Amino acid sequence: MKKVVSLFFALIISGCHIVYRPNIQQGNILQQSTIDQLKLGMTKEKVSYLLGSCVLQSPFQLDRQDYVYFFQPGYGEPLQKRVSLIFSNGRLQHIESSSLN
Repeated sequence: MKKVVSLFFALIISGCHIVYRPNIQQGNILQQSTIDQLKLGMTKEKVSYLLGSCVLQSPFQLDRQDYVYFFQPGYGEPLQKRVSLIFSNGRLQHIESSSLN
C-alpha cells in the first residue's frame, strides 16, 4: 500500500511543471512623473540628475540622448519606454517620449 501511495505522489509531482520566470528590467527606469519634470532649457546636468546616466548615446550625435527602459514580467506582456532628448548649446531643446507594449 505504501508503494502505491508513493508512486501516486511521484506521478502527481512529476506532472506539475512549475517554472519560475523572474522579472527582467533593463535600462533607465522611466516613470511618467519624472518625465513630466523635464523642461525645455534644462542643462544636461539637470537632466542627468533626474533620469540618471544615459544608456544610449551616439558618438556621432553628441546633442542627442536616448533613454530606454525595458521590463519583461515573468508572466505577462513586456513594457518598453523610450525618451529621446535633443540638446542645443548644452540646453534641452526637444523631448520625444513613447511607450511600446
